[in-house]
Amino acid sequence: MVRNSKRPVDRRTFLKIGGAGSLAATAGCLGLGGGGGGGPITFGQPAAQTGQWDFLQPGVSKATDVAIKHINDAGGPLGRELVLERSDTSVNPQQARTVVTQLTENEDAIALLGLFSSELEPLYDFLQEQQTPVVTPWPGSNFLDTRGGDNGTPEDVSDDGWIWRTVISDTVHTAGAALRALDQGHDTVGVINGTTSGARSWANGFISAYEGNGGTIAEQVEVAQGESNYQSALERLFQADFSAFAVSLPLEDAITLLSDWSDGGYGRQPILSDPLAQNDLPDQVGSALNGAWAASPGESGPNYGAFESEYQSGEGDAEINAWTPPSWDATMVTALAVERAGEATAEAIEQNLGPVSRGPGTEVATFAEGKEALDNGEEITYMGAATPVTFTKFGNVVGSVVINEVQNGQFTQVETISADDLREFVPEGEY
Repeated sequence: MVRNSKRPVDRRTFLKIGGAGSLAATAGCLGLGGGGGGGPITFGQPAAQTGQWDFLQPGVSKATDVAIKHINDAGGPLGRELVLERSDTSVNPQQARTVVTQLTENEDAIALLGLFSSELEPLYDFLQEQQTPVVTPWPGSNFLDTRGGDNGTPEDVSDDGWIWRTVISDTVHTAGAALRALDQGHDTVGVINGTTSGARSWANGFISAYEGNGGTIAEQVEVAQGESNYQSALERLFQADFSAFAVSLPLEDAITLLSDWSDGGYGRQPILSDPLAQNDLPDQVGSALNGAWAASPGESGPNYGAFESEYQSGEGDAEINAWTPPSWDATMVTALAVERAGEATAEAIEQNLGPVSRGPGTEVATFAEGKEALDNGEEITYMGAATPVTFTKFGNVVGSVVINEVQNGQFTQVETISADDLREFVPEGEY
């Protein structure tokens, strides 16, 4: 069961309106008390239903919804119904803080299946205090490369970071972008990026990998989001000598900047951050963008097919994007952690995310397979759709990177860089 909300509901307001008796009578429907007893188990999903990344949310929402349906059709964790409460954060840290509080305190969510880099970084200390596992398909931030996870000690939560991500770090796919730029003979590049945590993380990851492998950054320019034009920033950037330039901005700002770039006839090779691999970009910018490319998280999980078949049979026509398979993985692995734990609490999930993903045990592709194996007394290791989901001690995953290039006005996948070629860039990439 999935419930969507674009505005947090305050429990005290609800009590004032409906009274304590009304709250008790509807507790089962609302999923309140989801951590204990035999009623519904509630997961929360902070979501980008509005804001600059809202164009990515439909695929993430659908993947989560079909995963919830699969889990409930298989009997649910511990034989109970799994309920998802989805609430809009607009990818705004203050609103995200309110949503997290609402989901954990008002809705009794025992795990959170969301939050972006630009929310996680400023809220990191706050999230540690909540001690509710965040299993998120969104953040690429290299801030999380050595934060999060269980530190390799599942039973001891005192050293945990409480954040797990089912999408590869910016460190991985920016390394892929840097390596491809160098392979193409671009020994010197320029960089232009926004000021959000996510935009800076991508730029920093690219620069680190690029310079670490012998490349030279000729110029880096930071720009504010939401500008009506970026001509002055482009003039500053293109005063330097380089053959390619990297762009890390939200989609609407990138459309403005690259339209200005096209109109100004600046030329040279554009390298795009992964969220920009959307056909809206070449549709708006035009033919000048042909040849531009982005390095994005690949579909390298061993069980992508299991995800795709259920996704395509689900309701709605949302397209799959790079964050869609990780959303399926986040939901599956969290539900399996509940099943293995034998109890539905935040701490129990935190203690079991590592054990159900790292093995050893029977490899499973879905909750149904995992539940059956656990019922038979077997240990399991979940093998995902986006990656194998072998969480490192810092709660990270390793996967391949795909290169999507604009050809005839459309992004087309032209190359895959294997996870093995990129593993060295992941701290504690081997558990």
